Amino acid sequence: MTNSNTPSMLSRPDGQSLAFHHRAGETPGVLFCSGFMSDMEGTKAVALENAMTGIGRGYTRFDYLGHGQSTGHFTDGTISRWTDDALAILDECTAGPQIIVGSSMGGWIGLRVALLRPERIAGFIGIAAAPDFTTRMWDDMPEEGKSDILSKGFWEQPSEYSEEPYIITKKLIDDGPRNFVMNGQIDVTCPVHLLQGMKDDSVPWKTALQIQESLESEDVTVSLVKNGDHRLSEPDDITRLVLATERLCASV
Repeated sequence: MTNSNTPSMLSRPDGQSLAFHHRAGETPGVLFCSGFMSDMEGTKAVALENAMTGIGRGYTRFDYLGHGQSTGHFTDGTISRWTDDALAILDECTAGPQIIVGSSMGGWIGLRVALLRPERIAGFIGIAAAPDFTTRMWDDMPEEGKSDILSKGFWEQPSEYSEEPYIITKKLIDDGPRNFVMNGQIDVTCPVHLLQGMKDDSVPWKTALQIQESLESEDVTVSLVKNGDHRLSEPDDITRLVLATERLCASV
């Protein structure tokens, strides 16, 4: 008997494999896109799966190249590559309309997916969505970090969320502009709900308002959580996420 915690694997053309969990159910389904150096076993991804599958709704979560249980090296990843990973999961592992839920970097990737597959995306939820964050990453980087990037091609940035440092590569920084969405109108027309903590020290809370202003969609809700941090993983935060997801699913 297969362990339910054992992920399925999706083969990619370059020989790498993406780990994913898919639960069939009613549409629209929900596709969760995790954050930078996060994975599909995170609190929000699993809690939302439990809530959605508990009411019979389809749900899919996955790991990008070099994350979690997928193959490959994290340092080979870029926003372009991880967006391609999300598209592959959407195209090959889901059916029918989907609500994309994107956390932090997953919010950037989710917006890119919504732009590239508008016929498949019925709604978008951003949790501390961080579009175009590679610009802020570079601007905020200390001089020794920039020096390492330019001389060695990477910098080991200490992380407050993990014992392991974030490995920031020149490849990641250089690729960022190919995926920017905040340099004009974001041509996403589906319903959108943005959840943002006002004590987020990774993504300024005003980012959510800037995304809202840039979206073409006229159905955009922004929920600012006064004491919320970047993770938004507390029980009340999870409740907000579940309710926001149920609302978007019901609106389709």
